[in-house]
Amino acid sequence: MQKNVSGPDRIVRLVIAVAALVGAFAVGFGSIGAWILIVVAAIMFVTAAIGFCPLYRIFGLSTAKS
Repeated sequence: MQKNVSGPDRIVRLVIAVAALVGAFAVGFGSIGAWILIVVAAIMFVTAAIGFCPLYRIFGLSTAKS
């Protein structure tokens, strides 16, 4: 699995993950909206951690240096 997410892109993804978790907390963890935000946060965190985004691969994009 070749990395296709650059350093700045990973930082943005981590910021989005934190913001989604804060949003989930603000909405209340028992609601559907909170669970959607938690899933978004998890996806953003995992893609930032491993440096690979499946959607980038599907669309032929990459922000990482080759």
